[in-house]
Amino acid sequence: MEHLAADTEGVYTLTTRSITVLVEPEFLDEQSDPEEHRFVWAYHVRIENRGSQAVQLKSRYWRITDEMGNVQEVAGAGVIGEQPLLSPGQSFEYTSGTPLATPSGIMQGHYVMEAETGETFEATIPAFSLDSPYHRRQLH
Repeated sequence: MEHLAADTEGVYTLTTRSITVLVEPEFLDEQSDPEEHRFVWAYHVRIENRGSQAVQLKSRYWRITDEMGNVQEVAGAGVIGEQPLLSPGQSFEYTSGTPLATPSGIMQGHYVMEAETGETFEATIPAFSLDSPYHRRQLH
């Protein structure tokens, strides 16, 4: 069962099978160049093991969609070169980033986790929006 929540601070949270994933995106103005259609975000991730057994993050999958509907998929072992093992009550945090050619987009995905029993499952990463200050919002 999954539980999705977003708070007023811009942190997106989703829990799958006692693994809570929290994501906070941040627009990086100093690395972006709107005239060159380059918009860059960092995203800060915290993965919490709220279950009763240890789990290891084995791989990640991201689906990044820009405001024009162009999709980029990223998959690979671990995160930032690590495959953290989380005992019950432990958490792991990291920061990564992504560039887009448009001023806004959406990211979503999952981590493949392996329980100490050898069972694997997907811990869903909550979908979160990438919105730059250059994004023109239209009110209807």
